[in-house]
Amino acid sequence: MSETLLDAQFMKCPWPVLRAARALRHAAPGSRVRVLATDPNSLADFRAFCRDSGHALVSWSEVKGVYSFTIRHRQAPSESPS
Repeated sequence: MSETLLDAQFMKCPWPVLRAARALRHAAPGSRVRVLATDPNSLADFRAFCRDSGHALVSWSEVKGVYSFTIRHRQAPSESPS
């Protein structure tokens, strides 16, 4: 499974989420995007983004003011048998 790393440190809202959204548009279903951010509002922003977009916020952490978010691209919809 591939993982893309985005460094969005020192970017203010909404830039970290916009960068992640762009990366996820080009990512394969099931792949992951990891985002580093320093905006203290990032956690709320990424939770809302994942809830609204269907992607999964797999994990997040904060160390010395740097937040790390791992987002898994939503799976492709199941195909119905014909």
